[in-house]
Amino acid sequence: MTKPSLPELLHAAVTAVGGTERPGQAAMAGAVAEAVDDNSHLLVQAGTGTGKSLGYLVPALAHGERVVVATATLALQRQLVERDLPRTVDALHPLLRRRPDFAMLKGRSNYLCLHRLHEGVPQDEEEGLFDQFEAAAPSSKLGQDLLRLRDWSDDTESGDRDDLTPGVSDRAWAQVSVSSRECLGASKCAYGAECFAELARERAKLADVVVTNHALLAIDAIEGAPVLPQHEVLIVDEAHELVSRVTGVATGELTPGQVNRAVRRAAKLVNEKAADALQTASEGFERVMELALPGRLEEVPEDLGYALLALRDAARTVISALGNTRDKSVQDEDAVRKQALAAVETVHGVAERITQGSEYDVVWYERHDRFGASLRVAPLSVSGLLREKLFTERSVVLTSATLKLGGDFNGVGASLGLAPEGTAGDDLPQWKGLDVGSPFDYPKQGILYVARHLATPGREGSRTDMLDELTELVEAAGGRTLGLFSSMRAAQAAAEELRGRLDKPILLQGEETLGELIKNFAADPETCLFGTLSLWQGVDVPGASCQLVIMDRIPFPRPDDPLMSARQKAVEEAGGNGFMAVAATHAALLMAQGAGRLVRATGDKGVVAVLDPRLANARYGSYLRASLPDFWYTTDRNQARRSLAAIDAAAKADGK
Repeated sequence: MTKPSLPELLHAAVTAVGGTERPGQAAMAGAVAEAVDDNSHLLVQAGTGTGKSLGYLVPALAHGERVVVATATLALQRQLVERDLPRTVDALHPLLRRRPDFAMLKGRSNYLCLHRLHEGVPQDEEEGLFDQFEAAAPSSKLGQDLLRLRDWSDDTESGDRDDLTPGVSDRAWAQVSVSSRECLGASKCAYGAECFAELARERAKLADVVVTNHALLAIDAIEGAPVLPQHEVLIVDEAHELVSRVTGVATGELTPGQVNRAVRRAAKLVNEKAADALQTASEGFERVMELALPGRLEEVPEDLGYALLALRDAARTVISALGNTRDKSVQDEDAVRKQALAAVETVHGVAERITQGSEYDVVWYERHDRFGASLRVAPLSVSGLLREKLFTERSVVLTSATLKLGGDFNGVGASLGLAPEGTAGDDLPQWKGLDVGSPFDYPKQGILYVARHLATPGREGSRTDMLDELTELVEAAGGRTLGLFSSMRAAQAAAEELRGRLDKPILLQGEETLGELIKNFAADPETCLFGTLSLWQGVDVPGASCQLVIMDRIPFPRPDDPLMSARQKAVEEAGGNGFMAVAATHAALLMAQGAGRLVRATGDKGVVAVLDPRLANARYGSYLRASLPDFWYTTDRNQARRSLAAIDAAAKADGK
């Protein structure tokens, strides 16, 4: 039997999922197959509606070697494992004459821990273990959640938190899960043979396709201890999110509360001298943190330096002592010791990292109204790490609807540690960029309107002219508006103002769960939904409920963002344009994601309105506009209002 061709395989898979074959999808599948066969790298931009999941799954499955697919969002992981992969495998089975296996793998804390569930939680203030089921009143929300988790543990095959519906609070889940550092290890644990996290890892070792998330991919790359099974091909979907997820994993934090917890957990397990030294160091750190003002620390102040050295040394002593002392009053000592060790090691690791003072790290104080001050440290850049850990051992395909900024892939490539496309060099990963376009006719389906006549937004103060413009646009659209704001304060102010001015329901992020808000927004065309960051990329509402997407201003990072401003400064010191490389790239990615909320299906029509004149007037405006879908462009406010009114009238005539 001859080997089936890629077009045949793609046709079978698309038919199986009830989709439509698209030229962009076929081009993408061909490019992915080529990259995998050549062991090279590919950045591929595939617009909404291209069917990019099949564009990479089909060539990956046809290749026959193990593939890891890493995504940023839970929604896409579920779509792949519950819908796309089962149907694709069924469709390709007769043609490939084999049935590829697939599995989902997440971090350990996403799985129910049977040891915690049955033996209890090591408790800070208690002699030994704390039975969370005894302590929580059965009538309380926590008690009900815990009882439901106990019942669920008998039925679930996966133990995966995301398979529990409805879900439980973070507080309840924390009682029945462990981090990888707190885990006893399968060989030492009484429940090791039944462990859900271990079973997931075993399934992943046997699977042809492993679906995971960016965070686990980052842990696998950064920590050196392999979490993912050996694989020949890595596909990163939603790749525009990768740098921020890797940065998040590589960021360390110390707070007085966290240090106090470590002290309490270790106190029963070490000699008095070691425990007292850690307690004293903890108090010294807390005193310094009481005076902490938010902002970057270009040099670690002397008092903080002393406090961190004391903390580091005391934590090191406790870590050594934890191995020796046995307290007969402590029940299930292994679990208690492991939790204490994890807490103290984290304190030691962050304190040591900051005191060593690497020029490649950024250190800053943050202050939170509810949680007080924290000390944070993050890498100035993750590009070197990604170049070294991601692109050396395997073929990598990175895909997203937004990878091409200002007309090329080099901006995103640089953030991933890649030299400009086509640059030759022995130690440089070779890669290609491909834009397969979109099935949508953007110039006919959408308008990009920039409110050029408005005042330039300042750092503070009310924007009365912007709120007037917003009101007029929402009124013309008949509701149907997704409002994307650069801060929660701006979203709240706009919601409050428009609730007073218009007779339309205005939903505000934070007043209900995101899922509920999006469901209610989609259900009623007159409804508007206002919010901030997660709405810029998390909303998929095709049809007449979303015909106006508003951005209140260009979403540059805040000037006082310690990490972004440090990255910008580093680019400038190296002779580059820091503003364009960092701030404009950040804004372009977010705006491209935000504008992508408008057209989600071939029949969608509408307006993206940017209420910031800099998009039309500033020199960098053309770069940002080139990063957006190719909508018809206007700065004429009357034209925008007339178009919205016409789109609204057409939707009403269709009964929508």
